[in-house]
Amino acid sequence: MIFAVWLPLVMPLLAVPTARRLAASLPPRAAAWLLAGCAAALAACTAAALGLLTVAGALRLPPVAAFGHLERALPGGDAVVAVPAAPVAGALLACCAFAVARRALRHRAELRAARRAADAHGLAGDLCVLPEAAPDAYALPGRPGRVVVTAGMLRALPPAEREALFAHERAHLAGRHHLFLLAAELAAVCHPLLRELRSPLAYALERWADESAAARVGDRQVTARAIGRAALAARTHAAAPRPSAAPAATTGPVPRRVAALLGSDRAADRPRGRSLPGGRRLIAAALLACVTFSAAGAVDAAADLHQTVETAQGEQPGR
Repeated sequence: MIFAVWLPLVMPLLAVPTARRLAASLPPRAAAWLLAGCAAALAACTAAALGLLTVAGALRLPPVAAFGHLERALPGGDAVVAVPAAPVAGALLACCAFAVARRALRHRAELRAARRAADAHGLAGDLCVLPEAAPDAYALPGRPGRVVVTAGMLRALPPAEREALFAHERAHLAGRHHLFLLAAELAAVCHPLLRELRSPLAYALERWADESAAARVGDRQVTARAIGRAALAARTHAAAPRPSAAPAATTGPVPRRVAALLGSDRAADRPRGRSLPGGRRLIAAALLACVTFSAAGAVDAAADLHQTVETAQGEQPGR
């Protein structure tokens, strides 16, 4: 077990750069699912590995084994490593659990505060207009979801570009993009290397919404102008705080997004049914191998620990 259990902790070293490389060559929607799924899977494997290290090391101590109703402490020649690693792994796991709970509660509180602020103003369908002069707009998730825009942003855009901006934010709501961002935030507190997936995920989500807005309004140039003008207006004024997990068209590398909309749209229309080019196939295979090894390491370590516990209880494995 002591060897397999380390795989989930070290695999992000290879998986994270591989996932970023593969996502850069995929359409935005596929890239977002890939990055969020990879982050969640690697974070779950990390938490499982820390838990297994904690339990395995603790049960090798006679007092803990007796408390767990074992006839004797867990056998094995890896106690020299497992016992010292247990308190470290336990402390890290506790820190991860605390950070995840704190981040989830903060996310909930931010959304509730933003919805209370939106409820204080008039609604026009799913559109909420705030009287602030600072230009801002974002997608506020909930039931129902709302597009929040300030009076300053409405004054900064002509009517056609307003519709493109609204379509962008509605695409965030329809795709439930805040859950992608939240998953990446929670995964990042479980393993520091997973923080490197947040930026490309945020970019993929914005590109996903950009393409949805362009398809909705039927004009890529209008959509590009709306995003560029909105971002320029927002950056010239200090906007009021918004929920950190509320997607907004004015965030991320806006010039790169505008260039993607104004350039060839082949990236958005890649055929999904055809086979991937050879290079992407190899990258995808490498990423799949990393995630598989990570999960397999956790499963193998759990099975080995279970068998060892049965032995310590005086039972024969499989009985």
